[in-house]
Amino acid sequence: MRIPNELRYSRTDEWVRVEGDEAVIGITDYAQSELGDIVYLELPEVGRYLQVEEPFGAIESVKAASDLYAPVEGEVVAVNSALQAALETINEDPYGAGWLIRVRLKDPAQLDTLLSAEEYKRYRQIED
Repeated sequence: MRIPNELRYSRTDEWVRVEGDEAVIGITDYAQSELGDIVYLELPEVGRYLQVEEPFGAIESVKAASDLYAPVEGEVVAVNSALQAALETINEDPYGAGWLIRVRLKDPAQLDTLLSAEEYKRYRQIED
């Protein structure tokens, strides 16, 4: 199971990659492996403002359905619309082409409240 060190993580299994004043958000390898094959994805509209821990979408698999929660506060500036035609990308490449949304960060300091890779591994009891 891959948990990249350069990312930050939420306790609801979303990851965050900072790119300038924006955050790219997706679900972790742990989350996609627990869900199994993704069959449905609902993402927010560009322009929507998200609060921390606010549901911003939904994801369903053959095994379960789950809300997606905002790990940071800010405005949605892009959604990965290519995923609708290729949901398997979330399972195959959760940290790359399987990203979900891009948010303009309100305050970069909020990243300090997220988990490091090591903290996330401990939280989810993932061994190297």
